[in-house]
Amino acid sequence: MFRTRVPIGEDILNRRHFLGLAGIAAGTGVLIPVSALAAGKPTRPAQAARGAAGPADGPFSVRMPVPPTLSPVARTDDTDVYRLDILAADLELLPGVRTKCLTFGGSFVGPTIRAREGRRVLVTYRNWLSEAANVHLHGGHVPADSDGHPMQVIDPGAERLYEYPNKQPGTTLWYHDHSHHVEAEHVYRGMHAFYLIEGEDEHRYHLPCGDYDIPIAIRDAQFDAGGQLVHGDPRERNVILVNGRPKPYFRVAARKYRLRLLNSSTLRFLKLNFGSLPVFQIGSDGGLLPAPADRTGTEFPLAAGERVDLVVDFSGLAVGSRFMLTNQGQFTGNDEIEQVLRFDVDRTARDHSRVPDELRPLPELPPATVNREVKLSFDLTNQPIGLINGKPFDPDRVDQRIQRGATEIWTITNGDAATKYGPIQHSFHMHMTQFRVLDRDGRPPLPGDAGLKDTIPLPPGTSVRVQATFADYLGRYLYHCHMLEHSSAGMMGQMEIVD
Repeated sequence: MFRTRVPIGEDILNRRHFLGLAGIAAGTGVLIPVSALAAGKPTRPAQAARGAAGPADGPFSVRMPVPPTLSPVARTDDTDVYRLDILAADLELLPGVRTKCLTFGGSFVGPTIRAREGRRVLVTYRNWLSEAANVHLHGGHVPADSDGHPMQVIDPGAERLYEYPNKQPGTTLWYHDHSHHVEAEHVYRGMHAFYLIEGEDEHRYHLPCGDYDIPIAIRDAQFDAGGQLVHGDPRERNVILVNGRPKPYFRVAARKYRLRLLNSSTLRFLKLNFGSLPVFQIGSDGGLLPAPADRTGTEFPLAAGERVDLVVDFSGLAVGSRFMLTNQGQFTGNDEIEQVLRFDVDRTARDHSRVPDELRPLPELPPATVNREVKLSFDLTNQPIGLINGKPFDPDRVDQRIQRGATEIWTITNGDAATKYGPIQHSFHMHMTQFRVLDRDGRPPLPGDAGLKDTIPLPPGTSVRVQATFADYLGRYLYHCHMLEHSSAGMMGQMEIVD
C-alpha cells in the first residue's frame, strides 16, 4: 500500500540520544538550574548549552509573537482552499541570532489555519526541502489519504493535496511532520503549527475571541555556540521556547483571555502553573468540556502533543502589573521551577466575554464490542528499538483490524517500569478518532484526562483504559507514542478500518 523510503538524517534513536532520554525519564537527567533566571539576572538563555549565543539583556527581553494566520487563496460555498510551502528558513529565535529551521510557511511556529466546523478545508503543501516530508493533522478526523501516514511522503519539489472535512466539534488541533524515522527531528527543527476549528456552537458561549484568543506553543531546545538547533542528548535541551522565543513577555489588557496551550516538545513533559491568577479550563484535546472547571492555583501537566484550552482572567491586575507563567517538573522526578512566560498588563479594555456555567455536552458512549490490549515498551538488547505489543513498526503489517462504526475499549500499558536505564515515560496518541478516558489503573481519571482526548501521558508501569468509536473513514491509521523520538525508533502500530 505504501512505498518504502530511505530514512533521512538519523535513522533511529542512537544510544547516546536514548540514554539521555532514559535518564531524564527516570528523574536523573536534571536540567541545568535556572536560579539566575528566576532571580531576573542578565544571562544568555543558551549559555549553559556549552557557550551558545543568546540575548545580552537577559530573559523577558523579547515579545512573544502570536503565530500568523494563513489566508485562503480561494473560497467556495463550502470550502476554504489554502497553499502552504514546506521550506528551510533562517529565523531569529534567540535575539540577534539567525537559526536554520525547517518550517511551514517560513515561520516558527508555522501559520495558524482557522477552520470552521462543517466547512471543508483543502491544503496543498509543496515541499521545497532537499528531503522528503509530510503533514499530519494531529487530532483531525480525516480520510486516511490525508492523515499524513509516515510512508506517504511529499518528495522534494513535489506537492500534495490534503482534505480536512472538519466534521468534528470545534477544538484546538495542530499539524506537524510525521515522516517515519525523521518526524522527531523535523518537528524539533520547526515543522509544527496550530489548526483551530471553530465550533458551530461557540458563538453561544461568548468566550474571549479575536485578539483575545491566543494559541501558545511551548517546547524545549538546545542551541550550539553558533545559535543553531542541536537535536542531540535531551538532557542538554535547557532552553524553553514559547511560540519560538526564549522566555518572552506578552502584553495583555486587564480582561479575560482564551489561551490555547500546546506542548509541542518532542519529548519533554510540562507542568504549567499560573499561580493565583483566576484560571478556568474550558477544553482539552477534543474540544470544549461539558462545563468549565475552576483550576485556579492548580498545575497543568501536559505530555508531548497534549493541548489544554483555558480562560485566564487578568481583570484583577492593575495596569503595570506583571505575572509569570512557570513550569514545574521538567520530566518525571524533577521539581525545578522555571519561569516560562511573563504577562505584562499594559492597558484596560472592555470585556463582554464570559465563562458560562455550561459548555458542550460530551457525546454518549455507545456499548463497546471489542477490548484490546496495547503495550508500549523498548527492546534495549542492542540498539534501542521501540515496540508496541512486542513488535516494531512495519508499514506492511496491520496490527489491528477494526470495523467501521465500532466502539472499542483499549487498555494501554507502559511496559517500561524497570529497564536497565531506569523507568521510561511514554505518551500515547491515536490517529483518526478521539477517545474518552475511563480509568487509570482501575482508579478514576486524572483532571487532565477530562473531555475528548487524543493524547495522554503514561507514567512508567501504569495503564489507562480508553473508549473510542471508529466512524466514517476506511483505511490505515496509526497509534503510537507521541514522544517522537520513541515513534522514530519504531514505537508505532497500524490499525485498518474496514467494512
